[in-house]
Amino acid sequence: MQADSLSDVSSLAEALLLDAALENIPYGFCVWSPQFRLVMWNKHYRDIYGFPLSSLKRGMSLEDVVHLSSTLGNHPHQKPDEFYELYTAELLANRSGARVKNTEVVDGGRTVETAHVYSPALGWVVTHEDITEEVARSEVALKRKLELERQNIRLDAAVNNISQGLCMMDARGRLVICNEPYARIYNLPPELLTPGTQLDDILNHLFDVGMSADMTREEYLTWRRDVIARCEYGKNVHELNGRTIMMQHHPMKDGGWVSTHEDITEQRQNEARIRHLARHDALTDLPNRIEFLEQMAKTEINLSRGEQAAVLYIDLDHFKAVNDTLGHAVGDEVIKQASARLWGATRETDVLARLGGDEFALLMRPIDDASAAAKVADRIIRAISAPMHIGGQQIEIGASIGIAVGPGDGVKTDALVKNADLALYRAKSDGRSTYHFFENGMDAELQRRRNIEAGLRLALQRDELRLVYQPLLGLEEDRVICVEALLRWDHEDRTISPTEFVPIAEETGLIVAIGEWVLREATRAAASWPGDVRVAVNLSPVQFKARDLVGMVQSAVSAAGLPPARLELEITESLLLTESEATLQALHDLRAMGVRISMDDFGTGYSSLSYLRSFPFDKIKIDRSFMHDLTERKDSQAIMQAVIGLGRSLGMSTTAEGVETQEQLALVRAQGATEVQGFLFSPPLPPEALVNLLRADAARAVSHRRKAS
Repeated sequence: MQADSLSDVSSLAEALLLDAALENIPYGFCVWSPQFRLVMWNKHYRDIYGFPLSSLKRGMSLEDVVHLSSTLGNHPHQKPDEFYELYTAELLANRSGARVKNTEVVDGGRTVETAHVYSPALGWVVTHEDITEEVARSEVALKRKLELERQNIRLDAAVNNISQGLCMMDARGRLVICNEPYARIYNLPPELLTPGTQLDDILNHLFDVGMSADMTREEYLTWRRDVIARCEYGKNVHELNGRTIMMQHHPMKDGGWVSTHEDITEQRQNEARIRHLARHDALTDLPNRIEFLEQMAKTEINLSRGEQAAVLYIDLDHFKAVNDTLGHAVGDEVIKQASARLWGATRETDVLARLGGDEFALLMRPIDDASAAAKVADRIIRAISAPMHIGGQQIEIGASIGIAVGPGDGVKTDALVKNADLALYRAKSDGRSTYHFFENGMDAELQRRRNIEAGLRLALQRDELRLVYQPLLGLEEDRVICVEALLRWDHEDRTISPTEFVPIAEETGLIVAIGEWVLREATRAAASWPGDVRVAVNLSPVQFKARDLVGMVQSAVSAAGLPPARLELEITESLLLTESEATLQALHDLRAMGVRISMDDFGTGYSSLSYLRSFPFDKIKIDRSFMHDLTERKDSQAIMQAVIGLGRSLGMSTTAEGVETQEQLALVRAQGATEVQGFLFSPPLPPEALVNLLRADAARAVSHRRKAS
């Protein structure tokens, strides 16, 4: 019986303590049951809405309270029924345990902020705060926010309705109350959860079961006691059983405190992943440019002491063609397989990074000499050149590599990276699938290339481009039957050779606009020539990637008034390397217009003969390289005779290029060539000189016909 009395007294004390707490919190507070009945409220709640002392009763319906509130001038812009419907819908929508905030307008135009959270045991716990007088000053706003958060923590702890672990200690460091998440996070035994338990007992137990806080037990206890004594906010992150827990200490005015405990293991893992992604490539998981440059910077001090390191810049050959023709999914798989092969060719101490696209970089540190870098470069080239099998297709690419070795080629990161890039450019210029070490003078070569590129971008606007024309003599007709248009660029008081600027125009895509200008200029000029002389224009493979090459050619001949049969388009076998359907279709469409198609530089590539089966060319032009020793070497004569015979059997005309002597002319004439081109007859001529030549040629032909008649 005495125990029951003590229990009743304890319950009454707890109730009085809770009532006192509710009356002293600095905002309105009420609880609505799941049936929308008023369970409890405090004085601040009555004051905010102006409810008379005796107007609110336990069990009163929410609808009655809303109508009463409306008569007191609250919610002036809403009808009571409308407000009731919206408010109940809002409460019903929040039964997940989340804390939902909203604002209301009450009598006098004051603004009240409400916040409600649902507890299955109680219903909706709602706080009401008059925020009309809030000021914008950050310090005041922060203090109010912290005070509100402290009060909310006390309230949430009382109703045991927050997801974080929470415990409240009094000024003597004794446990007042804790919630279930707190006990669950630390797996505390029941005897440490009872009110009155000392904080030191709980902390000693946690250290005994493996808690770690980057400090010793004594250091941690000293830190906690110091934070408590100074009544300051404190925060600490510690580990327990493989989980990361963040503890925050919130002091209260009476000397006690509330501490919150949150399992942030997943958050820390996500943060670590984000940090990793910031310095690693998402596709290959290799270090990215940022991480690579940081590793380079760390190497500088060793280079300054004489230690050697090498930087390899690696570019995948033909990757763009694979990506464009087979799609980005296949391209991504190529990148992943290439990165795996690159990784397999490197050493454990090396840093391999993907810089972007198909560009990779390798930092080798330390190395004994440059031969170590050469060996790795050889391994990389062999590894990348092996066929890849992706999606049922065999894909072959290669790798070009530029190498800079420090400290000889530079000590600072910028210098080594720049020089490796210059060496890569040389490796690609040397035919790709090879490596090249940096050499002095490469920077000047790159600067020259950049100057050419910059000049080309303005060449059309400045009218710096011009055409010259080299005649082709028809051996049977004994007259000029075709003229090849050749591009020249007059820039900065000199004429730049096409062999110097055309490759750059192709790499940068400028060849598309330049090629269109050449075609339109050549067809316009040809339309004014006497007779039926054809004009031959070279096309770059890059132009076939333009959206509507066929339409552009049709527009050019139409604008010039030139019959399509008087236009010849010369292509090289590099255009047919991929034998894409789009390329072959464009060639067929051009030929259907009446335009003649010829293969230029025939015989210089290993697949020249096979390409004659891909498309029925109108003409093959035998490369000038066969002409140099034609009169001295029987094998050259045999090759010339075979090619001319092949052309005749396929119904194609043949042009022998580079004819410079009468002996060469006699041989190709005897072997049956259709046309000849070379300095024996005429060098490339400016437009005016060509017109004079064609007129003289036409007059001579008329004279011969008159004599014959």
